[in-house]
Amino acid sequence: MMIEIFGENYYLNVEKIDTFCNLNSKKDEEEEQKVSIMKYELVKMLSEVVLSEMNEIDDKLGAKGSRELSIPFKLSWNTLLRYNLIEKL
Repeated sequence: MMIEIFGENYYLNVEKIDTFCNLNSKKDEEEEQKVSIMKYELVKMLSEVVLSEMNEIDDKLGAKGSRELSIPFKLSWNTLLRYNLIEKL
């Protein structure tokens, strides 16, 4: 069962999150995985805010219903959408 948010089904795109946080470099023909700690922690925090929002989202109200959402949720949601880390299914 999928849960709708704002009338759409969304998911966290794990591949794009990995790419977003990765700092790829090659050394001695071996690929080392380096992660940007700042980006990793930011994505982690934004995801936690979105996943822990306690307010009910009324899909039928659309934008009017989103007025009751918290500022951290709105900022986190918009940031994740902006970087395509959350996508419509």
